[in-house]
Amino acid sequence: MVCVGRAPARDSIPVAAVLRDGLGRLPVGLSPHRWKVLRALLACRTGVLGGQTFECRDCHRQHFVPFACGNRHCPNCQGHLARQWLKQQQERLLPAPYFHLVFTLPHALHPLIRQNLRPVGDLLFAAVSQTLLQFGRERLGAVIGLTMVLHTWGQTLGEHYHVHVIATGGGLGADGTWKAAPHAGYLFPVHALSQMFRGKFCAGLGRLWNSGKLKYHGALGACQGAAAFSELLHQATRKDWNVHIKRPFAGPETVLKYLSHYTHRIAISPRRLQDLDLRQHRVTFQWRDYAKGSQLKPMTLDTGEFARRFCLHILPQGFAKVRHFGLLANRGRDQRLQKAREALAKICPKTPKLRPERKRLPDNTTAREPLRCPFCRSERLCLIQVIRPERGRQPGEDSS
Repeated sequence: MVCVGRAPARDSIPVAAVLRDGLGRLPVGLSPHRWKVLRALLACRTGVLGGQTFECRDCHRQHFVPFACGNRHCPNCQGHLARQWLKQQQERLLPAPYFHLVFTLPHALHPLIRQNLRPVGDLLFAAVSQTLLQFGRERLGAVIGLTMVLHTWGQTLGEHYHVHVIATGGGLGADGTWKAAPHAGYLFPVHALSQMFRGKFCAGLGRLWNSGKLKYHGALGACQGAAAFSELLHQATRKDWNVHIKRPFAGPETVLKYLSHYTHRIAISPRRLQDLDLRQHRVTFQWRDYAKGSQLKPMTLDTGEFARRFCLHILPQGFAKVRHFGLLANRGRDQRLQKAREALAKICPKTPKLRPERKRLPDNTTAREPLRCPFCRSERLCLIQVIRPERGRQPGEDSS
């Protein structure tokens, strides 16, 4: 009997291999939650989490397939999770234009966010959603639909806190009619969005500080005083905040591709890893320099520094990085979407049926091939044994 696992893409370097070498070289300690996530990633499809034994009905030989960890930070598990999520979202798409927006927080706030990701992340979602919903009410007289995804990283694995937003190009009015955006390629003015977003976020950050909900330790301890906090806000608001609205999607079908691409992306994928030197403890990966026309460049880091940067992007336990607002808010969503479809049908009664994007997966995921016999490649397999994971851990459990 042999052990068979579904490895990452062919010829790629596993992220777990880099982390395994780098964790012992970390310059700082890790929280229990981060260690829990890392242990799941390192154990994924190794047999530590248990697995299943199959027998081939054609060649009658047995093989063992280890369980995956199912963690949302694991690059090996995102393809399957993306397909599941995509299937759910397909039923919520409307036959209307969609826009892609990006709201970014300034670098001056990075140290504060790093130590307070849960409250500040919640505030970021609130400030962006309140801004867009208010613009929808004031400019369109309608409630628009929003799906938002938090990303915390940049191309070099550094901190870059921003939210991707998929917004409907119109909304449901109080009279039950669909209020479309005035122009097909235009939603809201970027500068006005930036100003309102900055104001709402800074006001909310001030409330968090006044209520004592922000933590300060290490080098950030000097910001505990009122004067230091005011100076931090001053540095953060010296320039306009970055808000970007991309070109509208070609159609509702392309929204599915973008949704899974952004919702199940992690800090780095195996495809970007180019070389791992275990003797020198160095890893080289590819990154895209957007300041120079999206030029692809190599970057080499000590594996300990790579692990440190990777750990910066492990989200707090139970923190929801994908959230829905407006028409797509969880409570009463089905009823609102039904009304929106009825309103859109009056405008475009012959709207074609939406079809899901089936072929392309997010760039950072690995497609899961059908389970085959490693000896004769047959798909006629019979499950004969389930081996439970060590210490009672359930396969697929997400420690995030």
